[in-house]
Amino acid sequence: MPLAARYLSARTLDTAPAHNTAPGPGEVELAPAFVGICGTDLHIFHGDMDARVTAPAVLGHEMSGRIVRVGPDVEDWAPGDAVTVMPLRWDDTCPACRNGHQHICQHLDFIGIDSPGAMQQRWTVPAATLIRLPDSLPLDRAALVEPTAVAVHDVARAQVRQGERVVVVGGGPVGVLIALVAQAAGGDVRVVELSAHRRLLAEELGLTVWDPAADDLAALVREWTGDAGADVAFEVSGAQGGVDTAVDVLGVRGRLCLVAIHSRPREVNLHRFFWRELTLVGARLYDRSDFERAVALVADGTIPADRLISKVVPLTQAPAAFEALEGGGDVMKILVDCTDEAQEAAV
Repeated sequence: MPLAARYLSARTLDTAPAHNTAPGPGEVELAPAFVGICGTDLHIFHGDMDARVTAPAVLGHEMSGRIVRVGPDVEDWAPGDAVTVMPLRWDDTCPACRNGHQHICQHLDFIGIDSPGAMQQRWTVPAATLIRLPDSLPLDRAALVEPTAVAVHDVARAQVRQGERVVVVGGGPVGVLIALVAQAAGGDVRVVELSAHRRLLAEELGLTVWDPAADDLAALVREWTGDAGADVAFEVSGAQGGVDTAVDVLGVRGRLCLVAIHSRPREVNLHRFFWRELTLVGARLYDRSDFERAVALVADGTIPADRLISKVVPLTQAPAAFEALEGGGDVMKILVDCTDEAQEAAV
C-alpha cells in the first residue's frame, strides 16, 4: 500500500499507509516523485498552525511527479505526463475571486496545508492545478518550481526594472531565488545574510552578499548607490532586524516587498516611510503565469536548482529531515523522494 508522511502533533511526524481516493470527474491521480520541505512545513511541524491543520495531515506542496490515472472528463492529460501542482483551490465566488485575485481567495484551500499534500506515494488532485513540465527537466530539479514561482510573483509585485538596485534581506532558499529572479529581470542585487554557509552558496551562484554582523551596511549602500539608497528591498528573514534593514536601505520612493511570514506584529519606522515616500507591498503565493515562468527559469538553468538541493531522503526518513532543517544555517533545501525505489533502498 502507498505510504504517506503525516503530521500528528507538534514535533511529531510518522509514515503510514495512505488511503488515497481514485480520481473523480476533473481529477487526476499522481505519483509524486520529489517533495521539498519549506518554511511553512516547519511552522506546521512546530505546532504553530494547529488551528488550521487537521491531524493526521499529509504535508508538502513543493513537488514534481507523474500522472498515474485520469478521472472522467479530464482532457489534455495522460498517464506518464510529468507535472507539478499549483496547490491552490479557490471558490470563485468571494470578493477577491470576483476581482480577479483567485490566488488570494478569501476562502482559499492551500493544498498541503488545508487539505492533504504531496508527501505521499499517490495523490489525487484537481486537473486544474496541474502545470506541465518539459520532459528534459529532471524531476528532482522540478520540485523547486513552486518556490521559484513564489520568487517570480514577489519580483513582479515589487516591479523590479532593468538597472534598479535591489537588496534581498535573508539568504535562505526563497531569498536566493528572489535574488536570482530579480537579477534575471535586470536588477543589480545584493543579498544580506547572517549564515556563513548560505553566504558562501549565494556567492558561488554569482550573487554579491553582505554580512550584517560584520559589514557596515549603511556605508556599503551609500557607496553602492552614490548615497541614493536602494530602489527595492525584499524582507525575507522574518526577523525584526530584517525589517529594520529592509526599511533603512531604501532610497526616496523605494519599494519594500514583504515576503516573510511574521508570526507577531513588528515595529516599523513609519517616519522613514513618510520622509522618503516609501511604498510597502505584500506578496503572497502566485498565479498560473508565475508558475509557467518558473518552469522556464528552472528548465533553462537561470535557476540552478541542483545547487540549491542540499539533500534527498526517502519518504520513510521524512520525520528526521524535518529535524535536520531546524538547524537552518547549513542546509538550503531538503527533498523527500517518494518513489518506490527510494523506499526499497532505505530498507
